[in-house]
Amino acid sequence: MYCSGCGHAIAPGQPVCPQCGRPTTVQVPMVPNLEFQVANYANKIRALSTVWYIYGGLSLVLGIIGLEFARSFFNGGFGPWMHGPWTHGPINPQWFGPAIIHFAWVIVILRSGLAFATGWGLMHHEPWGRVVALVAAFLNILKLPFGTALGIWTLATLLGYRNSTLYDHL
Repeated sequence: MYCSGCGHAIAPGQPVCPQCGRPTTVQVPMVPNLEFQVANYANKIRALSTVWYIYGGLSLVLGIIGLEFARSFFNGGFGPWMHGPWTHGPINPQWFGPAIIHFAWVIVILRSGLAFATGWGLMHHEPWGRVVALVAAFLNILKLPFGTALGIWTLATLLGYRNSTLYDHL
């Protein structure tokens, strides 16, 4: 092997030319290996799953508060000075109000359950966790502002060939 600057003979493995001091090889920056990328991706998935847990808990708590408020409103439970719109209207409040409340309870429980299942599936790197997270992201994309932000973050983290491959290696 010879120096590219002065032409002096260089022993193999010698980092610089002993005559002119020129580096013998170009220093190639280290490329992260697959283990490093998988570990970095696992940290991103852990953070994402934690936020899904938080989102599920907030959805459940705020849903319970909202439904109790709605139940009191429909039943005229705000006191004698205020009555709900269904207490003296043309629609019978005995079947319409509770039907809406029961339907809303089902929606709140399903939405929170989906968020908790997403968080658990991602946290434990389940094969179905990625699919459930993508479905939950698409369903929450129109729930401004937090559902939209979480949906976009989930889609950006889980979609694509590279991310799919890294998730499979977890």
